[in-house]
Amino acid sequence: MKIDWKNLGFRYMPVKSNIRYRYREGKWDQGSIYNSDRIELSIASNCLHYGQAAFEGMKAFRCKDGQVRLFRPEENARRMNRTSAHLLGPEIPEELFIDAVRRVVRENIEYVPPYGTGGALYIRPLLIGTTPQIGISSALDYEFIILVVPVGPYYKGGFTPVDAQISMCWDRAAPHGTGHIKVAGNYAASLKPTQEAKDKGCSVALFLDPSTHTYIEEFGTSNFIGVKRDGSYVTPESPSILDSVTNKSLLQLAKDLGMKAERRRIHKDELADFAEVGACGTAVVITPVGRIFMGDQVFTYGDTMGPVLRQLYDHMTGLQCGECPDVHNWMLPLEV
Repeated sequence: MKIDWKNLGFRYMPVKSNIRYRYREGKWDQGSIYNSDRIELSIASNCLHYGQAAFEGMKAFRCKDGQVRLFRPEENARRMNRTSAHLLGPEIPEELFIDAVRRVVRENIEYVPPYGTGGALYIRPLLIGTTPQIGISSALDYEFIILVVPVGPYYKGGFTPVDAQISMCWDRAAPHGTGHIKVAGNYAASLKPTQEAKDKGCSVALFLDPSTHTYIEEFGTSNFIGVKRDGSYVTPESPSILDSVTNKSLLQLAKDLGMKAERRRIHKDELADFAEVGACGTAVVITPVGRIFMGDQVFTYGDTMGPVLRQLYDHMTGLQCGECPDVHNWMLPLEV
């Protein structure tokens, strides 16, 4: 397959293979490589009826020195296990998770975009309960699947800021629910408010806290980050938002660059105090937000990516592709 590396979007395309592990009678098998992208499930599988489905998102990069490296896979392994534990699913040993990622990336090495194209190999681990059952309970059997796909930017505009609409009628997650873990249902809950935002000319929905609708939570696709007028980096703290690996990394990089950086509750009235706002996550790293609509109010942050977010973006992407020093040892070599 001939791929136009510089014009990759963020969409699925078939590749050479995927890897799958099965959990039966309390243990994982050794995993197998599959060349088909089809799966066979009972029509009564738990994941189809009761939502016992978790997933992750991470990337592999071809670096400046020609080597392929993974960005913080251990963080994704730990987050998937936190999700699985909440769903009463099995633990995936961290060594198994990372070995599985390495195996499937090696199998599809020709799909890792070349250095300098701005692309990456997106890695999607998936855990589903497969036991056929009609009664509501956790499954006994599971499949752990990892698919990969070469990707470019999530938003076609690149550094062109997107608009966001605060969802006034809908919540992404319930109080004390599953907002803090990466379950499929959280994203299903965001589909309708996201479409309503798009119908009004915005690219993404921004959610408030589900208890009081007073504090900023996260976007439908990614975490919220704001830069105050004094240059400080602020991101929400809440028990109902996802612990983003990208946001966690950016928070550390901001500190490394001498910025004041904090995770705390952000009242919606503070939107007027930010100089820059961005959406951050694995798919986007950072996408600048130009305007946020909240009822009749409009908060404006400019028509280009601001200098602080641009500095953070350049540092993160430079680290991921081997142009900046990896002082925290976040980049794991494919080969060991």
